[in-house]
Amino acid sequence: MTADTPRWTEIEHLPEWDEEFYNIYTAKKFGKWVMIKTLKPEYRDDPAYADMIDREFDVRYNLAHPNIVMINDFEDIPGIGRCIVTDDVYGDSLRKLIREGRVTDAHIAQLRRQLPAALAYIQANHIVHPRLRPENILFTENIGNLKLIDVGFEQRPSLTPQEASDDIYNYGLVLTEALDAAKSTDSTLRQVARRCTDPDPHRRYRDITRLQMALENKSSRSLYLLIIAFLVVMVLVLLWLLSPCAPKPPVG
Repeated sequence: MTADTPRWTEIEHLPEWDEEFYNIYTAKKFGKWVMIKTLKPEYRDDPAYADMIDREFDVRYNLAHPNIVMINDFEDIPGIGRCIVTDDVYGDSLRKLIREGRVTDAHIAQLRRQLPAALAYIQANHIVHPRLRPENILFTENIGNLKLIDVGFEQRPSLTPQEASDDIYNYGLVLTEALDAAKSTDSTLRQVARRCTDPDPHRRYRDITRLQMALENKSSRSLYLLIIAFLVVMVLVLLWLLSPCAPKPPVG
């Protein structure tokens, strides 16, 4: 980079990626590709929405997860306005892949493992976020990594049980749509998706941890049995070491 390298070049609006209140752009900052998001013109002069974008930057700046788009700057960009600058995550949304019939087993595998991990991280940080949907799930262009691009702008001391249940329900909707698009017959994933979207919240998975165990085809009972078996083995070893049959240390 030289002294005369322009700060911003090749700014391009990406209408398909626009969020409810934001326009999304791709651009080069000092020659490096980044993504930028800014308030739509109709919200730009409203103090409430200006405060919202400020809070989103404050909340998300310190988040760090491989499946969440990372924020790295907040600045005024000529001709666009006050913008959040994120890592470059150009690629295809899950919605586009579904619409074009391009959902693969590799995408399903990431929805099975990486998306719940991202949700668990968001919940652990008590981030109130928009409804999970195919539009805000992205697969990067070259490597195909899953990235959640619309994470939210409010952090609370805790999330409500209803908010956690809504995450599980919406995950089930996304998974069902992706499985249908991929024409998948994976019985485990189909069963998980049905339970996530059960009309009765009490019959859904109680939390993301139980959802992840179900996705891996594990059960709490199996985990408990493994723990008990380990403890039994350790007790038997301890009893043997304390018994007369245990080997005696060599006499010096």
